[in-house]
Amino acid sequence: MFEEPDPARLSLDYYRFCDTYHLMNFTDLRTGRLAQGLSQVRAAARLRVSQSYLAMLESGGRRLTPELARRAMKAYNLPPTALPPSALGSVRRRVTAEGLASDLAALGYPGFAYLGPRKRKPKNPGEVLLTALAQEDLESRLVEALPWLVLRFWPLDQEWLVREAKLLDVQNRLGFVVSLARRRAEAAGDQPRARALKHLETVLERSRLAREDTLCRASLPEAERRWLAEHRAPEARHWNLLTDWTAEALRYVA
Repeated sequence: MFEEPDPARLSLDYYRFCDTYHLMNFTDLRTGRLAQGLSQVRAAARLRVSQSYLAMLESGGRRLTPELARRAMKAYNLPPTALPPSALGSVRRRVTAEGLASDLAALGYPGFAYLGPRKRKPKNPGEVLLTALAQEDLESRLVEALPWLVLRFWPLDQEWLVREAKLLDVQNRLGFVVSLARRRAEAAGDQPRARALKHLETVLERSRLAREDTLCRASLPEAERRWLAEHRAPEARHWNLLTDWTAEALRYVA
């Protein structure tokens, strides 16, 4: 059954776990450069900009573009979670299965390692997650990757993630995926991560939708819908989703 968490304990663990998280900004450029022991001249060469332009970026005098953020991520060894996510319009768009598979491969998902070392531009993992959840129909191999995304790149930007999920009406889908990730964290004995994910579930619970939905399977046949309504797992029932996915069925965990 879906258990109510202890709010006091969850809040404390959540903020301890996430206190170092934020999206890349102009101060991160200087901090990242200094952490790598680079002068502005050497760092500018790696970023393929002039030293004077890097100085303006580090002082906030110039906007950090997504392309520059990707270069800084590689040059300063920063995680993909530091990349600025795209605007909501980009998240809402329909994407191909091949496109999502490529995005997941760029983030290191083991299920798509066979795609090979082609040159890819990684995206913010939260953006990839919401883009997938916003699709009407999604292949099982892609759905299976979503809890891995949550586990591998937690902490994500919770404020942005919850806000965009509500704008897209996918908070139930996100809540269920987070619950699967939390179950795997618990099974692995990773209690700090499990409690932080429980906190996110609690936040999403406040906007849980009453209407029934699927986990990105709008074309689900009526007979299968009726079967799933009776046989789905407690977590799926709680989040009003018609799906047979369980934490135990996931092949890959971070």
